[in-house]
Amino acid sequence: MELKPKRSRQATDTRQAGLVMAALQLAAQRSPSDITTTDLAHAVGITQGAVFRHFANKEAIWLAVLDWTTDTLTTKLEGAATGPDENPLPPLHALQAIFAAHVDFVMEHPGVPRVIFQELQHADDTPVKARVRNLMQQYRMLVMGLLQRAQAQNLLVPGTDLPAAAVLFLGAVQGLVMQAMVSGQGQSMAAQAPAVFAIYLQGIARTTPPHLESTP
Repeated sequence: MELKPKRSRQATDTRQAGLVMAALQLAAQRSPSDITTTDLAHAVGITQGAVFRHFANKEAIWLAVLDWTTDTLTTKLEGAATGPDENPLPPLHALQAIFAAHVDFVMEHPGVPRVIFQELQHADDTPVKARVRNLMQQYRMLVMGLLQRAQAQNLLVPGTDLPAAAVLFLGAVQGLVMQAMVSGQGQSMAAQAPAVFAIYLQGIARTTPPHLESTP
């Protein structure tokens, strides 16, 4: 008797995950606002009615997309800031690593920024926008923690405004993403990211570690 609900729960989790991935794949191709539940149903090979057995409405799907994005991106960034021996990287190296990891994440999942930017266009506050705000808050806290470590180790220019430096870090990544979306050339992010980060580092670092200067 216990196996039946377990299998049902597993099937539901699998189907929900499939719908989330389908939403992201479709968002990489066109505006998220144009994606219908019929589109999602076709993408995973189920009926539209079956979609609503797994999600109450389309907003619930986008909430699940943002939950997946928050969990996946946060794990990826935190992992990038940790060295191969499971010890944290030096703070400036960690900043470089999470910068590169974020670019890699967007290149792998180009639908994510489209979902985020689409939602931020709405003037009203929404549950999906609240999820975006939570994601950005977690990201900002990670960057602030690294900047605080760098400041404590006397690695930053004296008087560096840490909140402003965190905003600039996130803005640099978002700028790369936006330009790639406008040009339609996602690979340009990977090519430009090292130079963009180097300029960022020149603005905050007391001296640039030699092994960061030559990183391609």
